[in-house]
Amino acid sequence: MPTYVITGVSKGLGWEFLNQLSSDSSNTVIGLVRNKPATEKRVAEELSGRTNITILHGDLVDYSSLEKAAADTAAITGGSIDYLIANAAQVTEYDAYRSIDSLATDPGELTKQFRSQMETNVLANIYLYHLFMPLILEGKIKKVVFISSGMGDLELTRNFNIDVTPVYSTTKAAMNMINAKFSARYKKEGVLFLSICPGMVDVGKFSEVTAEQGARLGETVGKFKMYAPDWQGPDTPPSSVKAVLSVVNQCSLENGDSGAFLSHYGDKQWLK
Repeated sequence: MPTYVITGVSKGLGWEFLNQLSSDSSNTVIGLVRNKPATEKRVAEELSGRTNITILHGDLVDYSSLEKAAADTAAITGGSIDYLIANAAQVTEYDAYRSIDSLATDPGELTKQFRSQMETNVLANIYLYHLFMPLILEGKIKKVVFISSGMGDLELTRNFNIDVTPVYSTTKAAMNMINAKFSARYKKEGVLFLSICPGMVDVGKFSEVTAEQGARLGETVGKFKMYAPDWQGPDTPPSSVKAVLSVVNQCSLENGDSGAFLSHYGDKQWLK
């Protein structure tokens, strides 16, 4: 009876992780969100009858909130969990269609955005890992999964001149390293840390864009097509999450996957 803790389950990929994992009644699935009532309402409406789901309040940028979520989880599970999926992240339009030089023209805003994204996407996950590690160490499976992005890959950026999302990409690259550092610390205790890119997934973020943003998006998509000529466009959340979970299940310390940064295909090809 595996136990999962997933952050950011109110929407997008987080919701799909919650949906797919809770579809097996033998799993215990705990979702952490900022807005607990709204998420509980959605669960009641869309996943009615799944008594294996528990929604807890857990705000990544509020340490005491995460501390309480860890304590509440321990009370529910008896002090252990098998999987921690760090899915929640701050994703904004601020740098989605812009290059680093245009951001630097407004140092005050860049400083604000950089600090906010680094706090949410990196520092908060360090605290998340720290607070839930005692539960992972008591678990049987001991897997920690960070939902990363191919945008954090230096070689993709360098070889195909991907200049958009500079701040977001930096936070993902930073967390890949943090994941590897946690792996270096806890590998000897049997904990497997993975950074997994879910691919480019359509979660509704491109439904309303300006003409200028659309042009920049088209330029980036063109570079993606150069990288992966057979790529047919964004994946769906169900397909992406299914692929990510397959990689999680296949990876192990014995196979040398400790601290790895992989795609949802299980390799370093972010799009195919």
